Amino acid sequence: MISAAVGFQCPECVREGARQTRQNQGPFGGRLSTNPMITSITLIVMNVAVWAAIMLTGGQSSRLGQLLALSPTGQCWSTAQPGSYYPSVHSAAMCRTVSDGSWVPGVADGAWWQLLTSGFTHIEILHIGMNMLALWFLGPPLERALGRARFLAVYLISLFAGSVTVMWFAEPSSSTLGASGAIFGLIGALLLLTLKVGGDFRTVLIWLGINVVFTFMGSGISWQGHLGGLVGGLAATAIIIYAPRKNRSTIQWLGFAGLSLLLVLLAAVRILQLG
Repeated sequence: MISAAVGFQCPECVREGARQTRQNQGPFGGRLSTNPMITSITLIVMNVAVWAAIMLTGGQSSRLGQLLALSPTGQCWSTAQPGSYYPSVHSAAMCRTVSDGSWVPGVADGAWWQLLTSGFTHIEILHIGMNMLALWFLGPPLERALGRARFLAVYLISLFAGSVTVMWFAEPSSSTLGASGAIFGLIGALLLLTLKVGGDFRTVLIWLGINVVFTFMGSGISWQGHLGGLVGGLAATAIIIYAPRKNRSTIQWLGFAGLSLLLVLLAAVRILQLG
């Protein structure tokens, strides 16, 4: 999911929303993070590690990168022209007839892991740099407000929602990668949290608007991954902040489970259609 120019300025409402409601408990349930930077740092390290592995194994022509990126259906990649593939070749058998063809399975062929690994996969240094910079600014204040487990749930659900949206609305033979869907989900989380605590949400809306415009104006950008991630982030955050106080944690985690199950079912239906 090639990233837009994601940017962020932390409004005071995030700090206000993170005020301790009782000892070691956050305002929306769960334990407060003793160090709200740890999760973001861990995610950044994971992304950088995958990027480094792809660079060490061929960059644009890396078999690892091809296997981790999201392809709704399999692709026949060209070994002679790194980064290029044959869009008219739709099966491994056909790919074997191409002199420089190398078949890489897609989600519909059983490579289900791509629905998650694609969100940790980058090739261009500018791409990973922009996404990780956005995560560095967005992650800690959101974790401070939501708590570590709930922040991570929002991140992963946003990533997954972006991938499922790509499955449904992107060209089946396309290839999508990057953490931008998760980043858009974090922007959606920040927007809802700002509204919830009565903060000034105009800065968040401006940044969101800039990135949405850039998504549709830039070339090679996955609008499906971006908007799917945004919707996923909004939905996951709504479950957190609007859950009633009574049995709040149970309701939140059941909500996450239900939302995740819905995404799995949507992915499964699309896989059956493409298979």
